[in-house]
Amino acid sequence: MKKKETINHIVNWLTSYCEKSSMKGFVVGVSGGVDSALTSTLCALTSKPLICLNMPILQQKDQYTLANVHIEWLKKKFSNVSSHEVNLTDTFLKLKETLPREIQDVHAMANTRSRLRMTTLYAFSAHHRMLVAGTGNKVEDFGVGFYTKYGDGGVDLNPIADLMKSEVRSLAQKLGVSLSIVKAAPVDGLWEDNRTDEEQIGATYGELEWAMKQLSSKFQVPSSKLNTRQKRVLEIFQRLHQMNIHKMKPIPVCIIPGKLKKG
Repeated sequence: MKKKETINHIVNWLTSYCEKSSMKGFVVGVSGGVDSALTSTLCALTSKPLICLNMPILQQKDQYTLANVHIEWLKKKFSNVSSHEVNLTDTFLKLKETLPREIQDVHAMANTRSRLRMTTLYAFSAHHRMLVAGTGNKVEDFGVGFYTKYGDGGVDLNPIADLMKSEVRSLAQKLGVSLSIVKAAPVDGLWEDNRTDEEQIGATYGELEWAMKQLSSKFQVPSSKLNTRQKRVLEIFQRLHQMNIHKMKPIPVCIIPGKLKKG
């Protein structure tokens, strides 16, 4: 990958999109992970105003700290960056308290956390006339659908959605993002037990990248030449892709035949 040229291409794309949309800048939720770190840095490089939000919800201390480390680094490096901390813990607990107990399963509540953050991002976006920039990489957004529909998937544009996780790390390191963030185990921060992405998915991002390339290649390695782990990773990838494909497609619209509208 030509790192410098790729960075310039993304920054120019962000700048052009922002200007064409008649918006003033960008809002990014910073989680402490490398994806949001790269996204926010690329947005900062446009010289457009950037608001970074740290939105803890019962957050683990290390995630909260890494998010603040990156935000402070950005503010020292770029004069166009500002930030806010919006602690959503009480809001989340109050909402959870009002919901029927039977729907308070851990998965539903994890997605609710993500959707509260999306709502917060768009409150800032609407007030400041800014675009919400997404932080999902290619494996998450178009491979296994590892994001919350209308949560972290609810964005105006995504500058890193065509980058594999390894490419995200590479560009982040090139831009000077803290190595503690670049090398941190990916965690979505939506679970009380602090489970990693790998624990949730059952495969590493490196393995998922391999599966995505294997399945899209014109010259796939024959199944007979794959080892047991490779076959298992392909199964995981294909199962999650099929299960989450509804997230990757446009909202279905029921088209009414013209003859039904007449008369």
